[in-house]
Amino acid sequence: MPRNRIKPCYNCSQTPSLLYRVKYDKEGNWTFLCLECWQQISQNNPFYLYGGTWKAKKK
Repeated sequence: MPRNRIKPCYNCSQTPSLLYRVKYDKEGNWTFLCLECWQQISQNNPFYLYGGTWKAKKK
């Protein structure tokens, strides 16, 4: 039975069902971003690194 999990977007605090794990600044810490924030932050960012997706419904 799938279980629902909740995790907020690091940038805007929304709680979507899908988040992107990324590094996007000089410090290089992993954060989770929603689609809207991910699209803005990933554009032309030399520090951007994709690290996978997080889904609220885990098998």
